Amino acid sequence: MAGQAMTKPRGVTFLKVAIGLQTLTLFFQAATAGMLLTSSHGALLHDVGSRVMYGASMLYVLAAILAWRPGGGGPRPILYATGFLALASVQVVLGIAHMPSLHVPLGVLMFGLSTLALGRVLTTHLWGRPGVAS
Repeated sequence: MAGQAMTKPRGVTFLKVAIGLQTLTLFFQAATAGMLLTSSHGALLHDVGSRVMYGASMLYVLAAILAWRPGGGGPRPILYATGFLALASVQVVLGIAHMPSLHVPLGVLMFGLSTLALGRVLTTHLWGRPGVAS
């Protein structure tokens, strides 16, 4: 039992929090997108939420890096986090360009991917387990 606790990367908890925050902000964005249709406050909340969501995506990248090198985890979460930050960047551009036909489906995709990443990090101790290609 004590040997198992020693193999757990230190940065995994921060990674869980970062992905959880990102998933929560994406859910908030979906809710405020609906509010855009019914309230004048929806636009302000969605705008503020977009900035928080982008910051959460950056935090996810930082957490993945810290879980990898100093924490002893695998490098795969860095690829996921970097890809997600790229999707978030595209999402921001599409939102500013007022292209809802692409902005909304990408938002749904991002929420789904973030939920999957959260589920994965909550159900496994390490993404880069020994013997598994990372």
